[in-house]
Amino acid sequence: MPTPDFSNLPRAIDDVAAAAHSADAGPPDPRSYATLRQRLARARTRLPPLYRDTVYDPFVATLARLGQRGFDAVLARDPGGQREARLLFDIAQAILQQADNYRQLATDGYQEVISDLYDGFLSAEDRRGVKPPDRSVIAPLVKWGEPASGPYTWPVDAASSFGLKTGIVSMPPATAERGLLAWAALGHETAGHDVMGADTGLAAEMRQAVHSALLKAKLGEELATYWSDRIDETASDVMGILNMGPVAAIGLVGFLRAFVGGRLRNEGPADDPHPADIVRGYLGAEVVRLLNFADRSAWANAITRATDRDLSLIVLADVEISRAVARKCAVAVARALVHGKLATLEGHALGEIQNWADRDEAIVAALTQGRVPADAYAAHVVAAGCVATIGAGGSVSEIFARTLATLKSMHDANPSWGPLYVAHPGDFGLHRAVQRRARATRRPAPAR
Repeated sequence: MPTPDFSNLPRAIDDVAAAAHSADAGPPDPRSYATLRQRLARARTRLPPLYRDTVYDPFVATLARLGQRGFDAVLARDPGGQREARLLFDIAQAILQQADNYRQLATDGYQEVISDLYDGFLSAEDRRGVKPPDRSVIAPLVKWGEPASGPYTWPVDAASSFGLKTGIVSMPPATAERGLLAWAALGHETAGHDVMGADTGLAAEMRQAVHSALLKAKLGEELATYWSDRIDETASDVMGILNMGPVAAIGLVGFLRAFVGGRLRNEGPADDPHPADIVRGYLGAEVVRLLNFADRSAWANAITRATDRDLSLIVLADVEISRAVARKCAVAVARALVHGKLATLEGHALGEIQNWADRDEAIVAALTQGRVPADAYAAHVVAAGCVATIGAGGSVSEIFARTLATLKSMHDANPSWGPLYVAHPGDFGLHRAVQRRARATRRPAPAR
């Protein structure tokens, strides 16, 4: 098995760090109620029917019910803009940025990635035998802003407080121009947080599964509680890798280094909802080891070695643990979340609904060589861009530009953004009773 090439990872991390420290905050928040209502009135026709019904109309109706006094009260209760006021402005920005064609090339590419990642877990083809989610079957809408917060999402269970039937995903504005490894984090946000937020009881069942798995592995109550209490972030890492492949795991390592000063944190404070960076690296490697492609062990070993470079004293919620224990935890958590059968998914495992196979790897390889296979999806395009970025010989800026151009072309062909109500583009295709072999060679079924 060939060893994955991470030789350009330091330059890719520097590129993300430059985006993370950019002063670009995006468009200012519309803090005037009257001006916001006027701008929204002109924006409706710029959204496709699917998002008029699920985002625009319910949000405008909620603003009308709030009125000027209610709008002012929301801002007064959240003067720091991190709770309900932030959500209000993020929904408004998602609508207005689409209407204003803000960074249109990058925005369309970004929306295509989010749509594909969400569709990957929820399309009928991938979800056979599993009921639709309880709260949302529509991919989140995207926006740029809040650079200090990095990539983040408002899942539908939060966005529904303003009447929305889907979530909102945010990225720092500078990542519209650079920092492709940050785009690998979108799997964590959308295939993770947004999917969990849409399925009632899924996170709670995964929390119990992780707790039980760590106790069964004889790792003790403290570590079982540490990991299960962080199920939202932990499961989001796992689900992102299932949907985007091994590059999501090494991309997470690089992204965390870029945001915390060049090294993975070995300490996980008790009040931090995220696991310590170092154990997230080990977890990513063990999830990759459970994927369905032939080179998974080579990738998993390479990600483990990359994580080991930042290893020091691991302390999780005041409990010191060894590298061996950290890796044993990662194995138990990965197996519980990838292979564990969940009642909320009708007895299916996450790894049965979505996984990364040799066909996905072949698509990524073709994309890195400049070819776009007919069965390529946006997640493949981001994965290919990241593979090229962290490998030897590629220009970080040129790879980013090519990635955006490919994503934009996919978005332009996406039926969800046309005049029809197509919730899952992956389901939108012709199903033949008979294949006419004389006219065309049958293409392999899409891997996703």
